[in-house]
Amino acid sequence: MNIRLGDVDTFYDEHGAGPPLVLLHPGGADSRTWAANLPPLAERFHVYTPDRRGHGRTPDVAGPITFDAMARDTIAFIEAVTASPVDLVGCSDGAIVGLLVAWLRPDLVKRLVFVCGVFHHDGWLPGSIELDEEADAFLGDWYGEVSPDGRAHWPVVKAKLYEAHLTEPALTAGDLARVTCPVLVMQGDRDEMPIEHSSALYRALPDARLAVVPGASHGLLVEQPELCNTIIANFLS
Repeated sequence: MNIRLGDVDTFYDEHGAGPPLVLLHPGGADSRTWAANLPPLAERFHVYTPDRRGHGRTPDVAGPITFDAMARDTIAFIEAVTASPVDLVGCSDGAIVGLLVAWLRPDLVKRLVFVCGVFHHDGWLPGSIELDEEADAFLGDWYGEVSPDGRAHWPVVKAKLYEAHLTEPALTAGDLARVTCPVLVMQGDRDEMPIEHSSALYRALPDARLAVVPGASHGLLVEQPELCNTIIANFLS
């Protein structure tokens, strides 16, 4: 399905029935990355899986891809499609987008699961935002499988995302104090941000829990789906 949100022709899918839950995929990827997590969530929720601007089956638009723009796109999506407050689960860039939505519009977010993200761009470990040759080729081919812009447009999107990561997000402890919904902060113990960064986020949020998954990297939702699904389900129950 597609819905026009401003200048963005947003693709999304729906699964299951129950309270609304929106899944926000990692950067450079798309909603297909939720394959291992979607089935148990769809047993309890009406799950929405949008592809953000320049990702997956949603085409790119003129201008930069910023976290602020993606958060405002997500706000528009919630207002237009669910028409009620939602739970959010976001991973990596999707976690950042979810946090910004909860900060900008706390009335729209009931609970947030923040997986493998940062609240400030300096939280990424050195080298985390650069793609090596193998990752670049993988993500480019993945993008090209479904993007209406075609495989050749991947370097454009990659450059836009890299620019966004240099300066965004830039939330402060004061900003985080305005996020009033319950938040589950998750990361792997071999992730792309230090545990101290996630701990600082956990301490700054008014209502938060912290879960560090042992033996997991930035891909923990795929590496340990059953454990992660259980942690998320317990938080959302």
